[in-house]
Amino acid sequence: MKKSAKNPERLKFRSPSILAAATLESRVQTKGTETVSWRTTSLIESFLEMLTAERNASPNTKLAYGRDLADAARFFAARKRDLAEAGEEDVRTYIDSLDAAARTQARRLSSLRQFFRFLCSEHHRKDDPSRALDAPKLGRTLPKYLSEDDIGRLFKTVDRMHGFENARLKALLELLYAAGLRVSELVNMPLAAVQFERGFVQVKGKGGKERMVPLGEPAIKAIKAWLPYRKDMLGEKNSSPYLFPSRYGQTAPLTRQRFFQLLKDIGAKAGIDPARLSPHVLRHAFATHLIEHGADLRSVQTMLGHADIATTQIYTHVATDRLTKTVQDHHPLGGSAPYAGRRRKITISRRSG
Repeated sequence: MKKSAKNPERLKFRSPSILAAATLESRVQTKGTETVSWRTTSLIESFLEMLTAERNASPNTKLAYGRDLADAARFFAARKRDLAEAGEEDVRTYIDSLDAAARTQARRLSSLRQFFRFLCSEHHRKDDPSRALDAPKLGRTLPKYLSEDDIGRLFKTVDRMHGFENARLKALLELLYAAGLRVSELVNMPLAAVQFERGFVQVKGKGGKERMVPLGEPAIKAIKAWLPYRKDMLGEKNSSPYLFPSRYGQTAPLTRQRFFQLLKDIGAKAGIDPARLSPHVLRHAFATHLIEHGADLRSVQTMLGHADIATTQIYTHVATDRLTKTVQDHHPLGGSAPYAGRRRKITISRRSG
């Protein structure tokens, strides 16, 4: 990057994309013609590098932080202010200006907090201007998931396919649903991570944390059925470490975008609205179905790789809401509204004599 000739302390970005961790080297980019100070740019780059070095953050995590900080940096630059030197009222004004959902506002504020804490820890500033700000209140959003019937239809549709596409897609879906993986964990899965004899898969999750997740026989069988096709695709070199290598760039894994597309296509063929279907919806289905069938919360937390059990507890609400609806719909004392002391009239005939 080159500093502006007119003002060595200011840097104007005109490259595509946004201020983000767009590469592993955490090069900072932005769109438009907003002038962002060289100091702020350098500090954001340092922050993104810290995420990798100290927190083992994934490229997608860095990209998300980069996007949030890019938006804030451009907001302040347009007002002749500097993000790295923003005060409490500046940050409050920025958050209030966001024409976005409460969840997006909360995420942006969280990104700023992490950035300002980093600046304080590195002695680039003495105070955290975001410390006194309250995050927007978020309503409880229950995760979307597929019913067991939907899952069954999905797999039956895959079974009607043949050859390479059938083997790969079935292995992908079986592994995703059997282990409750995140999409990045699925597409980046090394072949060596599958322990066929033990019936486990070793998953490297967020922050580089590893966990062992048991696999059922259908998933193991589907993966084994995929391996001959994988070998033929790779040819004699057979050098890819990935369980699902890209068909066109065999040293790289199948992309997330391609898997999204495959999932949407098979969902449409199965009669499932593509809007209801995503890799994370299958992860939610994995957790919800386990809890509905009596799995304990701690085990589900371990298999999902949640650091905090509070994150896992949301699935108990899904199961509880479903049970409540079942009672309301089918119990004689239920009814369409929650029970409030109202009884349905039950007539019992008596035999004379």
